[in-house]
Amino acid sequence: MATKLSLTNPLLTPEQWSQPPSRIAKVPAPLETQIRHFACELIEAAGILLSLPQVAMATAQVLLQRFYYVASITQFSVRDTMMACLFLASKLEECPRKVKDIINVFDYVVKRRRNLLITPLEMFSQAFYEMKNGLIIAELQLLKQLGFNVQVQLPYGLLVTYLQCLGLVHHPQIPQLAWNYLNDALRTCVYVCYQPPTIASAAIFLAARQCQCKLPTQPPWWTVFDANLDDMIYISGHILSLYETPLPTNIPLTCEELESYLENVQAPLSNSPSDQV
Repeated sequence: MATKLSLTNPLLTPEQWSQPPSRIAKVPAPLETQIRHFACELIEAAGILLSLPQVAMATAQVLLQRFYYVASITQFSVRDTMMACLFLASKLEECPRKVKDIINVFDYVVKRRRNLLITPLEMFSQAFYEMKNGLIIAELQLLKQLGFNVQVQLPYGLLVTYLQCLGLVHHPQIPQLAWNYLNDALRTCVYVCYQPPTIASAAIFLAARQCQCKLPTQPPWWTVFDANLDDMIYISGHILSLYETPLPTNIPLTCEELESYLENVQAPLSNSPSDQV
């Protein structure tokens, strides 16, 4: 039987939603949410410094979210995985970057985010070797754990089309605001829970509410785009939750840091919602 190529994104199963591997490994849901959020922020920062197109950064963020629904952050270093995701995404989007450049940039953005002294990473140092080895192994694990299914369909093109259909392309605020919401949603589980049409519709829904712009309801405008109101509300809630509490600077990025954090941290985790839907 011939295999059909699907142009839709693979979505989480109900079991993966409710019980990701990190939860089985006793990592608190708020901490895992913060780690995912932080890693995606670092991917975006590194991508900008590497002059990568937005599609590559977005693809890398989605791959990281997918990976940690089939693998635990206690077994696979987040630092290595986020480097591997950006390295792989740059190849998938035909804008490859050198391994040494990716390592140096991630070393820089992590130190800057943690307010550490920024010193050049020596190419033949032990630290460089460990990061290079970690990146290469993480890329192999990424492909293995995802079953080489690394295609990512993004909703940006659909967003522009939907805005045109609704006559909102020239609105002074909604297009940019909706675009920003799509970018921010990459730091949540949204892209592994819903297909692009629903995500694009949710971004418009949230932007229109923010701007107090009334859209057609007879029939509801989102039904034309195969979206569901409840799904859009869920997505909007996840996006808005990003703005509630700033991320701490001591979020662990390696398995060793995570183990130490879980053993020694005394301060309560923030009350940010879990990425379960």
